[in-house]
Order: sequence, then C-alpha cells, then structure tokens
Amino acid sequence: MGETMIFRGNAWVFGDDIDTDVIIPVQFTTGTDLDVFGKHCMEGIDPHFSEKVQPGDMIVAGTNFGCGSSREPAPLAIKAVGISCIIAKSYARIFYRNAFNTGLPLLECEEAPDLIQEGHEVEVNLDTGDIRDLSLAKSFKANPIPPFMQELIRDGGLMNHIAKRF
Repeated sequence: MGETMIFRGNAWVFGDDIDTDVIIPVQFTTGTDLDVFGKHCMEGIDPHFSEKVQPGDMIVAGTNFGCGSSREPAPLAIKAVGISCIIAKSYARIFYRNAFNTGLPLLECEEAPDLIQEGHEVEVNLDTGDIRDLSLAKSFKANPIPPFMQELIRDGGLMNHIAKRF
C-alpha cells in the first residue's frame, strides 16, 4: 500500500463545536489562494495562530469539530498552515468528508483530547491509529483510517487520487 504514515508535532488544543467560520472567516473563503487560507486559519480563536504553528503540528479538539458550513476552505486552511492531522472526539460529517477529499487526515479518539495539553509533543501513526503523547508518556488508540482513505491522504486528496488513477 505504501510507506507508514507517522506524524510528530506539537498539539494545539481547542474545545467542542469549533465551526468552519472560526477555522477560516467567511470573508477569506472566496478565492483559491492557499496562502491566504493558511494566514487566516483559526484566527477567530487565536489571531496569531498562523504565526505560531509549525509544520507537522496537530490540532486536538473535542466533539463536533468542523460544524457549520460545508465550505472546503476550512480543511484547506488547516492544511495550508502546516497542520499534519487533527485528533478529535468527533467531527461534523461534511467537514470529515471534505478533510479527506483535501488530503487532511483526521483521527477520532474519545480519550486523547481530554489528556493531551497545548504544546505537548504528539506522535500519530495513521496506519494503526496509535496516538502517543510523548510529553505525558501516554498512548491512546484512535479508530484506524480505512485503507482507501489512507490512499486519498497519500495522494494529497481526492482530485490528485483520481488524476493518479487516470
């Protein structure tokens, strides 16, 4: 299938019901410039988020992450700012699908978001669903990502996946 997908980065922690308007304000969603999307990522909660996040970092959140509109710029903004994946208790259904369509991996785990704290170093194995909080020396198990969805991630999203096949 491919090389094991393991990510390591620092955690950025958010709560429940983080909606797409917080992820990227609507006024910045009309274009297609990924740099603009990334620059305004999460600014509804933290205006300086895009300046602080490092490539490979992860978002850790509670329930219903990505609720609100069906706009694809929300997962694109998260990818554009350098977030490698999101760990949450649950996701809004349309955000979940849009994230995989854009190649942004999501892990669902009930326990990890309660214990992982801001700034903790986290390692994720997307193939197995293993999550390790290296700062706490604690492991969690997420629902593994199905093989087809892993292919979408490896290919960089649905459009790249289709283009690769044809």
